[in-house]
This record gives sequence, C-alpha cells and structure tokens, in this order.
Amino acid sequence: MTADDLPETFHVTTDDQLRAASNLTRHRIMAVLRFEPATITQIAERVGLAKGSSSYHVRLLERAGLVKVVRTRKVRGVTERYYAMAARSITLPDPGAGQPDVLMRHAVADLEAAPADGERHVRMAHLRLTDEQFAELGARLEALADEYRELSDPSLPDTSLAFALFRPAPREQAEADSE
Repeated sequence: MTADDLPETFHVTTDDQLRAASNLTRHRIMAVLRFEPATITQIAERVGLAKGSSSYHVRLLERAGLVKVVRTRKVRGVTERYYAMAARSITLPDPGAGQPDVLMRHAVADLEAAPADGERHVRMAHLRLTDEQFAELGARLEALADEYRELSDPSLPDTSLAFALFRPAPREQAEADSE
C-alpha cells in the first residue's frame, strides 16, 4: 500500500481517537508513517524509543483507527508487521473555547526539538484584514501546503510546516482572562 492508496482524510471524532492523536510521542510516530509503512523496529529507531514503548504507542494508534497494518512478512519465524497511516491526513476537531490546540502544541514541541543549528523559517506577523482577505489568505495557505505535500518525496529529509491564521481575543477580553 502506498500513500496514493490511502483515503484522503481521517476525521477524529471519538475521545479515544483524540487521546491517541493528542500524545506527542504518537504524533511523532504518525509523522514517521506519513510517507511509507514501517515496522515497530524502524519506528523505534526513527523516533528514538525502545521497541516496547514503540509497540505500546502503535497499538494505541491502531485501536483508535489512526494507523493500520498494511503488510506482513515472516522473518526468522516471526511475523513482522508494517504499519501505515489510515489516511493521508488526520483532521482533529477544533478545540473548544479555552482548550489547548493540540496541533499547535505539537508543532511548537517539534520546533523546539529541532536542531538549533538547522535551517528554519519562523515568523509571526500581525495583520489587519477584512473578512474576505482573512478567508482568502487562509485558502491560499492551505493550497500552498497541499501543493508542497503533493511534491513530497519520501527519500528526502522530513520537513514540517505549521501555520495558524486566527483572530486573537479582543484586548479587553484577553486582559480580563489574565486577571
């Protein structure tokens, strides 16, 4: 099975799925499986975990339906399982008011764990946009991410892209919340 054979999107809808996807280690395991299937041993090596820990996290992801076994093979009498993502992308529900945004927390954790001397492009811009400009910019960012996802080559090094386009809480509300 290749990434082309996968459904386009898996929508996280249950609490078990959300718990499975919300864990940083499992997020990193799903990143390993984004482009090609891997065994528990391969996942453990790429994520930097013991095989037992990798196996535990993969089982939780599998029970939640986020990853699945796509092929098996016998190696010295042992069945080796290859796991892959259940879909090309996983969509999490929007966080409720005051709840953490799991995707952005994972993105920040991955950024902080990236080599300090590695190339990176990080920028924050404060804009004032009409509703139409806001919608257009969001659509353009999503289209750009989709375009480059289509160009992704599993033989190349991993690259992460995270963006958040949002309207912050009004200043009065933010000040009241911090008191």
